[in-house]
Amino acid sequence: MRWSVPTSGEVTAEVAAAPDQVWGVLSDPTRTGEWSHECHTVEWVEGYDRPVTGAKFRGRNKSGQMRWARTCTITELEPERLLVFRTSGGYPPDSTEWRFRLAPAGDGGTRITQSYRIVHMPRYLELMIVLFLRAHLDRRAALADDLVRLGEVAGRVPAVS
Repeated sequence: MRWSVPTSGEVTAEVAAAPDQVWGVLSDPTRTGEWSHECHTVEWVEGYDRPVTGAKFRGRNKSGQMRWARTCTITELEPERLLVFRTSGGYPPDSTEWRFRLAPAGDGGTRITQSYRIVHMPRYLELMIVLFLRAHLDRRAALADDLVRLGEVAGRVPAVS
């Protein structure tokens, strides 16, 4: 049995939706539940209502019987190109940086690259994940599927011309 959690990972998918369509969905965290396999509900933290550097939102997640929530802070933002946020807080306390890069792809589509990097995770939490949240030992397939769903949701949004 593997007794550690990968500290980083990256997946890429090409979708038919245009970068502005993908950005419209991706940059509105309250829509994350439409495409994420794990994060089902997100709301802006009081005082924030749009994506700007420093904005905060709170996501609620579930995987199997496990449930957790984290506050997230947008740390980098380049419209239609880059969205980076960092999770923090919760119990037990941990922190992960999530990065989404968008690039034009053939025939008006978008190449979406999602990566994560664990910034802080107590060892006891890592062991809990190994024992009770085994899906986190290799997240690549689930995260790639999320990107495909993101593209499908974005494809239903009218493109900005």
